[in-house]
Amino acid sequence: MKTPTWLRNWRVRRKIRIFQSQGSIPWTRGYEEFKGQEVLRTLNAGSFDPKHLPSGYGYRLDERIVEIPWLFSRLSPCSGRLLDAGSALNYEAYLRHPILKKKEIHICTLAPESQCFWKLGISYIYGDLRCLPHQNNWFDEVVCASTLEHVGMDNTRHYTANRAFCEEAPDSVLLVMREFARVLRPGGRLFITVPFGQPASHGWLRIFDRAGVEKLLHTFPAERREISIYQYCPQGWKRSSMEEAAEAAFFDVHAGKPWTPSQPASSGAVCCVELRKAG
Repeated sequence: MKTPTWLRNWRVRRKIRIFQSQGSIPWTRGYEEFKGQEVLRTLNAGSFDPKHLPSGYGYRLDERIVEIPWLFSRLSPCSGRLLDAGSALNYEAYLRHPILKKKEIHICTLAPESQCFWKLGISYIYGDLRCLPHQNNWFDEVVCASTLEHVGMDNTRHYTANRAFCEEAPDSVLLVMREFARVLRPGGRLFITVPFGQPASHGWLRIFDRAGVEKLLHTFPAERREISIYQYCPQGWKRSSMEEAAEAAFFDVHAGKPWTPSQPASSGAVCCVELRKAG
């Protein structure tokens, strides 16, 4: 893939240089641009190995540096219908990636975003993942990255002005898993990622522990599942396990507390799951 236009923009390049020159502090000026550059660098190189991350991988970056490359390493390059539940793929550089070239892509999220790529043939629907407006057995693949942790929480803080989504009903996330099972064809694959570690509610999202993940998976009729845990340490991201990452902590950038080098940029660990729907 060639370098996307936004990354060639001199203002973006300048922000990246500022971020690096001022200590690479998460969430400071240039952080998002640098993270985007590093995710694309990994995707373009095709170098992401889900079973082993190189030393220093994703240093001072949040879990997106793991989630997106993991997802692209698992997706099939074949044609088919794909549902992006939560709009993690709603970036031009991702949508133009060869792995998605042959796919009919549908994006479902709460509210319109600043970026919209209907000219690329992307279909958009705005609504609640707990009640999807799609036919049974419609999709070949469903992607839900860093979204389930927000279901039933206060989404008015960052994602929508609709007060109906200011909630305290985290268990309603199980309805989403049942909807995924309904709209996914037999033999189709579901890919989900959630923040993992010490169970906690931050109002606008929750952190899943082992019991929380198992509760999610129990609602989906899978004939095969593969779970990968990745954990952040001060040197970068590494492959981990549920036992090792059980005490991973979450840094809430919106809580107003200063970040320290011993902390992750966001989630201390992330759980990435591939499920194949039973036939």
